[in-house]
Amino acid sequence: MKYQEDNHYIDRVLGGDTAAYAQLVAKHKNLVFSIALKILNSREDAEEVAQDCFLKAFQALNTFEKKSKFSTWLYRIVYNASISKTRKKKLEVVPMDNYVIDNYTEDSVVAGMGEIDPDMQKAMIDKAMERLSPDDNLLITLFYKGENSIEDISNITGLSMSNVKVRLHRIRKKLHDELAVMMEKAINQLN
Repeated sequence: MKYQEDNHYIDRVLGGDTAAYAQLVAKHKNLVFSIALKILNSREDAEEVAQDCFLKAFQALNTFEKKSKFSTWLYRIVYNASISKTRKKKLEVVPMDNYVIDNYTEDSVVAGMGEIDPDMQKAMIDKAMERLSPDDNLLITLFYKGENSIEDISNITGLSMSNVKVRLHRIRKKLHDELAVMMEKAINQLN
């Protein structure tokens, strides 16, 4: 379904058509859930936080000033609620080990990925992303899946723009290294 701009639905909701909020929920539910899931690592907790955040956003919609995108405002609510829930549960996060691969260049990884079928490529990328810390996974998800700008991610997470850039660079390196290891294993299995 093709959606209108967020402000179209917001204006309708604020004008009394509360049913228009369902379109905002439908438009953003997948990424809202993904953000919560990346931070909380629990489907049940992520669903709860997502529902609570949509309710909070609806109740506070009249305070949304349209200075930033609605999605940035909403994702900030989700991010804060997820972090709060994590702190309450005092979960321990184990970071991904840094793999060092000296004998593979980025070009060899990209070329090698062409030898592997698309379903396996997707599975490898998903597996590599699972090994990232929740914070790193969230940043990559916001940037690539959510198509948010560095500035938007900075506003959502509270990190400086330069910190977001540096962390995205490091995360890409981790993913590259992890994919190189997995790709080598997959190619060896094919041969």
